[in-house]
Amino acid sequence: MSGMTQKLREIVKSFASVRGFDRVVEKVTVISAVPGKVVCEMKVEEEHTNKMGTLHGGLTATLVDNISTMALLCTERGAPGVSVDMNITYMSPAKMGEEIVITAHVLKQGKTLAFSSVDLTNKATGKLIAQGRHTKHLGN
Repeated sequence: MSGMTQKLREIVKSFASVRGFDRVVEKVTVISAVPGKVVCEMKVEEEHTNKMGTLHGGLTATLVDNISTMALLCTERGAPGVSVDMNITYMSPAKMGEEIVITAHVLKQGKTLAFSSVDLTNKATGKLIAQGRHTKHLGN
């Protein structure tokens, strides 16, 4: 396991004790982390679902936000940035009990902006559940 992977696992573990909404990410397992790319997995549990028993769209957006930020932390600059734009396309449901894979790529990182892409897929079938694009301001 790489040092980056271990660092991110410790960050995710710390979410269990934080106050506020980001605590929902504590069920995510970091599988691998290399510069500009992070792969995580999560089992969809009841607390993650909507009335239809599938992965809640708001949680999908939170996963896009948090996992893309982890990918930014794994770059040479290591800055988390602040969100300026996020877009999510929902393509298929993830049902309770299913395992999902969340893969984040930093597409480009400039002086002040970073762009990333996040795919959520069904682990068993490989089917795309959702795809997110996230733009963050990194400061000067």
